[in-house]
Amino acid sequence: MDALLPLKALRRAGWVERGLSDVESVAAHAWGVSLLTVALLPEELDLGLALSFAVLHDLAEVEVGDLTPSAGVDATDKSERERAAMVGLCAALPSGGRLLGLWESYEAQDTPEARFVKELDRLDMALQAAHYRRTQGLDPSDFFDSSERVIRSPQLRALLEALLGDHQGSAPPP
Repeated sequence: MDALLPLKALRRAGWVERGLSDVESVAAHAWGVSLLTVALLPEELDLGLALSFAVLHDLAEVEVGDLTPSAGVDATDKSERERAAMVGLCAALPSGGRLLGLWESYEAQDTPEARFVKELDRLDMALQAAHYRRTQGLDPSDFFDSSERVIRSPQLRALLEALLGDHQGSAPPP
């Protein structure tokens, strides 16, 4: 378990690359996605499965780092690095086989829960971008655009559109 603790201190690279200070950690992001899961998951979906995905979705980053598109790592290489990291991390855990299977299911996007949590992952990013816009003057456009490409569920789309409307209707802080 000690190998997982650095995730609490690993800063989200997308924010750091934009020159922001005092940014969220990968673990804080996973908490945000988990909270959104509890609050917004449709009743017909399995909450336990969705929460597992929310908690585990970025766990490999403790080993490989938070690789953004600007890191220049292609999707296949990133996926291979993350899978290797998860195999190693899970090997040391009593329920590692189950955790690896859950992570692989999320990565495969093979359940409605996995797909919904992926959308929540992007919604959390958009919410955080809006927060950094208010508090640090970030231009959130790229983050909003990325979220728009992934979020498809009508419920989450409505929340994102409201956020986008707020963005277009107000000026950033001085």
